[in-house]
Amino acid sequence: SAKDMKHRLGVLLQKSDSCDYSSSQGKKEKVSPSQRVSQEEVKKWAESLENLIHHDRGLAAFRAFLKSEYSEENIDFWVSCEEYKKTKSPAKLSPKARKIYDEFISVQATKEVNLDSCTREKTSHNMLEPTLSCFDEAQRKIFTLMEKDSYRRFLKSPYYLDLVSPPGAGCGPESCQRTHAHSLDCNSNIISQCA
Repeated sequence: SAKDMKHRLGVLLQKSDSCDYSSSQGKKEKVSPSQRVSQEEVKKWAESLENLIHHDRGLAAFRAFLKSEYSEENIDFWVSCEEYKKTKSPAKLSPKARKIYDEFISVQATKEVNLDSCTREKTSHNMLEPTLSCFDEAQRKIFTLMEKDSYRRFLKSPYYLDLVSPPGAGCGPESCQRTHAHSLDCNSNIISQCA
């Protein structure tokens, strides 16, 4: 039921790893519980995958959805590439690139992403002399894959629909208060747990 899905999303978002898209220095970015996601913001998430994943809480909700489908490696790869592109020190490029390659692209990758052989080969070749753009093509392919597939399913899932429904719809105050001690309201409640 929708209530069960909402509760499961809340539990997933409470886990630190689902919200830990921290910088390479290991600093966790905290979101204060008083910050709420407006209905307008949540509706913007349906306009494009960019709007969704460039919003901290949208990214957390989408990742929780992908985790439920056992395909979170796609968003993990995309986030890793975004972090990689922020690398300032040329000396850090090669070890960071190798880590991403080993985790997501190599034959023995623990979180292997679904890339065609041509893109995989080109990315492997880029590893010889890593640059800030060495994962661009692979990242673009994975973004397109998410956009055409999992993003569309996300918009039809309770992970999104429960957040975009009008405040109070199908949610009595007792169920919200029972689910989370620090409830704000049903729609912002789930995402606000990513604090």
